[in-house]
Amino acid sequence: MKIEMPDVIETENQKPALRAAALALRDALPAAERQAAAETIAARPFPVAIKPGVILSGFMPMKTEINPIPLLRKLSDAGAQLALPAIAGRGKALIMRAWTFGAPLKAGQWGIREPAPGAPEVAPDILIVPLAAFDRAGHRIGYGAGYYDMTINALRAKKQVIAIGIAFAAQEISRVPATERDARLDLVLTEREVIDFRGT
Repeated sequence: MKIEMPDVIETENQKPALRAAALALRDALPAAERQAAAETIAARPFPVAIKPGVILSGFMPMKTEINPIPLLRKLSDAGAQLALPAIAGRGKALIMRAWTFGAPLKAGQWGIREPAPGAPEVAPDILIVPLAAFDRAGHRIGYGAGYYDMTINALRAKKQVIAIGIAFAAQEISRVPATERDARLDLVLTEREVIDFRGT
């Protein structure tokens, strides 16, 4: 374990600069371009079969994040049972709560809208995951708290789940400095393409 620590520390130290650069590129995209990208992703055939009763978690976008709502609406219409994350506290996995379009949302941490505490907890089969940056190996950089890594790893310890990043093509970087605790994505959806890591 002592041998690995410098690598982990070095890796974690690289992420803030990569995150900041990727977010600056994302912030620079015009609003109309961001909306067009979200609609392009939603219009494309979804790369995973939506079976009856499948539970699919999304997220409510913040700031200049790509908007997953058009995709979530399409997948809901296809029969997916939707869920949204709620933050349980630093160092804890996200709580995924059942949600449907029109159901009430409350402002959670950082003002992110999330289901009310009374909404049932669920264990998603498919997760649509936000990110700051990604690479062609299926690694992502999130926002630094590790919520999605903890959540995906906890779910994968119990069942088979598919984690799908959604991002603008501009958020791709050559290599994410990943550690063993970073959860690898199965796919990434951008306005340009579907990138599938499942065979690699």
